[in-house]
Amino acid sequence: MSNPQAIVDLTHEVKRLATSKISDINDINRETTFLALNALIEAARAGDAGKGFAVVANQVKHVSRRISEITTALNKDLAGSLSTLTQLGDSMIDRLRSHDGQRCADLALNMIDVIDRNLYERSCDVRWWATDSAVVECLAARNAADAADAATQAAHAAERLSVILDSYTVYRDLWVIDEHGVVIANGRHGQYPVRGQNVSETAWFRSAMKTKSGADYVAADIETLAPLRQAQVATYATAIREHGRANGRVLGVLAVFFDWAPQAGAVVKGVRLSDEEWSRTRCMIVDSTFRVLASSDDKGILDERFRLQVEGKQAGYYRAHDGTVVSFAATPGYETYRGLGWYGVICQKPAQNA
Repeated sequence: MSNPQAIVDLTHEVKRLATSKISDINDINRETTFLALNALIEAARAGDAGKGFAVVANQVKHVSRRISEITTALNKDLAGSLSTLTQLGDSMIDRLRSHDGQRCADLALNMIDVIDRNLYERSCDVRWWATDSAVVECLAARNAADAADAATQAAHAAERLSVILDSYTVYRDLWVIDEHGVVIANGRHGQYPVRGQNVSETAWFRSAMKTKSGADYVAADIETLAPLRQAQVATYATAIREHGRANGRVLGVLAVFFDWAPQAGAVVKGVRLSDEEWSRTRCMIVDSTFRVLASSDDKGILDERFRLQVEGKQAGYYRAHDGTVVSFAATPGYETYRGLGWYGVICQKPAQNA
C-alpha cells in the first residue's frame, strides 16, 4: 500500500482488459454461430450426403451456445466485481486526497500563524522603541531649533538604533523621521545613507502621523525599497510623541523595516513535509490580492498573482483542473495584530505512479 493510486490504476486496467477480452470472445462466438448456421443450411441442401456434416454443425452450434452462457456469466460476475472494486478504489483515493487536502490546509494555517506571531512582535517593537528617550529627545531637540543640540541628539539616537539592530537581527534598518517627513537618524547610516531624505509622501508615514495614541501603529504590505538597496521589507511605523507619553503631541515617526525575504523564506521552506512530498509541493504566502509574498520555490515573489479560489472561506482545499490539490488558510491574526488579509497556501501535485 505504499502507492494506493498505483493499485487503483491497476484495478482500472484489469477491468478494461477483462471487458475488452470478453467483448472479443463474444465477437468470435457470434462469428462461430453464424458459420454453424451456414453449415446447417449447406448440409440440408446436400441431403443424405450432408447428414454427417450437419451433426458437426449442430455440435459447433451447441458449443457456441455454451461459450455464450459462460461469457455472459463471466461478464456479470467478473466485470461486476471489478466495477465494484474500482469504485471502492476511487472512493479510497478521494478519501486519501481529502485527508491530504485537510492536512495541507492545517499546515497552511500553521504557516500564516507563524507569520502573524512574528509580525505581531514587530508591531510591539515599533511602539516600544518609539518611547525610547534617545528617539524622543532627538525630535524634541530638533523642534527646539538648537542646531548643535539637535545634531548631538540625532547622533545619540542613531547610536541607540544601531545597538537595537545588533540585538534584533530581523530588521534591515530603523528610521527616525521628523514631522515634515525628513529622515534625521537611522541605525545603519553607513550601509543605508538615508539621512536627509524626505518620505512624507509615503502612505505609512502619513498614516503614522495620524495615529491617535501610542498604542496605535501602521503595518504596510511587503514592498521593495530603493533606499534599502531594493530589499523586501515589511514596514511598521508609529508616531513618536512628546515625552514618550501615549497621548503626547506628535513629534514625528519611527519606522522599522522587517527583513522579509529571509524570515518568510524560512517559514515557507520549513513546512513539515517528506522529501517525496516536497518534490511535488509549493508553499506560499499571498496577500489579500493574491500577490505572492513568499514561495518555497523562490519564484514569482512580488510579481505573480496566484489565482486562489477561496469562495468566501477562511480555510479549505480544492482540486485544480490538472489534479493539483490547493489548500489554504486565511490569516487569523494574533492578539492585537489583526493581519492584513494574507493567506497561507500549499499546492500539492498528485503522487506519481509506482
